[in-house]
Amino acid sequence: MHRETIERTQHPHVFNTEKKAVETRTLIVVIITLITMFTEIFFGWLTRSMALLADGWHMGTHAFALGISLLAYVLARKYAQDGRFAFGAWKIEILGAYTSAIVMGIVGLFLIYTSVERMIHPLSIQYNQALLVAILGLVVNVVCAVILNAGGHSHNHAHDGHDHVKAHQDLNQRAAYMHVVADAVTSVLAIIALIGAKYFQFVWLDPFMGLVGAALIMRWAATLLRDTSIILLQREMDAPIAGEIRTMMESDGDTKVSDLHIWRVAQNKYACVVSVVAENGYSVEEYKTRLTGIHELAHCTVEIHACERNCLRTVTKNDKPL
Repeated sequence: MHRETIERTQHPHVFNTEKKAVETRTLIVVIITLITMFTEIFFGWLTRSMALLADGWHMGTHAFALGISLLAYVLARKYAQDGRFAFGAWKIEILGAYTSAIVMGIVGLFLIYTSVERMIHPLSIQYNQALLVAILGLVVNVVCAVILNAGGHSHNHAHDGHDHVKAHQDLNQRAAYMHVVADAVTSVLAIIALIGAKYFQFVWLDPFMGLVGAALIMRWAATLLRDTSIILLQREMDAPIAGEIRTMMESDGDTKVSDLHIWRVAQNKYACVVSVVAENGYSVEEYKTRLTGIHELAHCTVEIHACERNCLRTVTKNDKPL
């Protein structure tokens, strides 16, 4: 009898399962990037072109960053059913996105350093080879961006009256996508700079475009670091769902929420622990029923504290949002 009751009340804690397609697309992009890297390094060595060699090694750092995103998907899937993870291994993906953001920031700092150095000590540029490399890089990155975005890399929308902006973003995929787009943007800026320098003698355009590209990359890295840090540090108490839980739990006019903790367990799923004080004897099931309209809430633990008559006046007076 006890065994049946236990089995009936148990439920899985894996909430992110539809990731195989994204993982496959990321793998394809990593393979394309590696092929491009080895091709550029080989022909750079064969033709003694420093432009090709430099871009080849740059593609290597690009492949490394994308490899982080791919590894995060593989590990999250591998450990999805591991009981040591209280709510599944989804946060491995967020950790991967956070690491990718750091790599992106380092690339941005390196671009700033290189651009400033080029301004102080200009170098002669082999324009034809450099343009060929920039165009090749642009084509490869546009193809990779199309592959990664085949299923849509973000979905910002409201539903059921809930406005959860960015709630449905796959931050790990977004990190990979940002790396590809950042590289494509730098290729476009490089093409503009090289054409300006070759045909109009605007030699200052090359390092200037490098600084512009670095600024964009640093901004994207900072945004990604902010979004992933919020999840890793479980800073969710200012999310709209917190107010919705309070409103629904206190909808009877008798119950007061005395303690509330919320954390994200998937890209669009939350868990919560809520403590309530009430004079009337509501059951745990009744309170959980009130929250069924919040589809983002995947797991909820309710703690009930009985309250003598008129004690809620004190709770209301001292109650502060958590």
